[in-house]
Amino acid sequence: MERKRVFSGIQPTGDSLHLGNYLGAMVGMLDLQEQHECIFSVVDYHAITVPYETERLSQRVLNVALDYLAAGIDPQKSVLMVQSDVHEHVELSWILGCLITVNKLSHLPTYKDKVARYGVAGLGLLSYPVLMAADILLYEAELVPVGQDQLPHIEFAREVARAFNRRFEPVFPEPQAHLMPGAVVPSLLGQGAMSKSVPGSYIALTDEPAVIGKKLAGAVTDPARQRLRDSGEPTRCNVYTLHELYTLPQQLSEIAAGCRGATIGCLECKAVLAEEISEGLAPIRERRRALAADPNYMRDVLRDGAQRARSMAEATMFKVKQAMGLLTA
Repeated sequence: MERKRVFSGIQPTGDSLHLGNYLGAMVGMLDLQEQHECIFSVVDYHAITVPYETERLSQRVLNVALDYLAAGIDPQKSVLMVQSDVHEHVELSWILGCLITVNKLSHLPTYKDKVARYGVAGLGLLSYPVLMAADILLYEAELVPVGQDQLPHIEFAREVARAFNRRFEPVFPEPQAHLMPGAVVPSLLGQGAMSKSVPGSYIALTDEPAVIGKKLAGAVTDPARQRLRDSGEPTRCNVYTLHELYTLPQQLSEIAAGCRGATIGCLECKAVLAEEISEGLAPIRERRRALAADPNYMRDVLRDGAQRARSMAEATMFKVKQAMGLLTA
């Protein structure tokens, strides 16, 4: 298999990554780091385009980095860095932004959705997709691991690459989306997927067994099961969908039959799942505690990652400036 360069970024918008991040994306990233040259970034500049808690941002950045390492990202095989530690991200974003019209940016779904949610729109929010494209193109990444819902972002990055290459000279490869094979992990609230921006919708990787049990106890199930003796349909139940990700086939069949025959209650079903998820996350929690106990190691990893990323970024920016006639010597 041809070795390619991969870029992936995640925002520090919560205190921990969650089960959806892990099963939906990170498991696939662990495979990618064995096959390709990977750059994993905590994209903190993206997090400041909307209102945020200043006093919590730096810790959230570190938390995401800790979660990456605890989940299995190996800094000897991949680059793990923080976006704001490599100033070329913003520099390239400015250059690429000069090629994209305001009209184009203002009609992108991301901009409209966030304006509707927050009611404010600074320049950063408007140019958010350009910075996202710069994150990818800065490392001349060929693959970007994404879910189906993020495909428009990759297509926009490809458009930006083409715009630069046509206007000046070919510098950027057009990145390809690498659709992650991971599962879509449903929200505990009964609609959509787990999301850091929706409290109560997710199980965090750092949640202890008691917390996982409490969260699942309140999770939405098949609305037809109002009482213990009511039969249900597992395919309408988010908890059963989570069971499909964790439970062995034989026990899964028993749970499905118990739900349909009303011989197992929702709380019992949830208790079984809570134990399975807790056991599955135990190694990640243990590694994370060990990493958190050695903050100097975490700083060294991010410092080394920034240096390695900066070396790649500087090489790209040299070619960009040369193509644009910005170099004076």
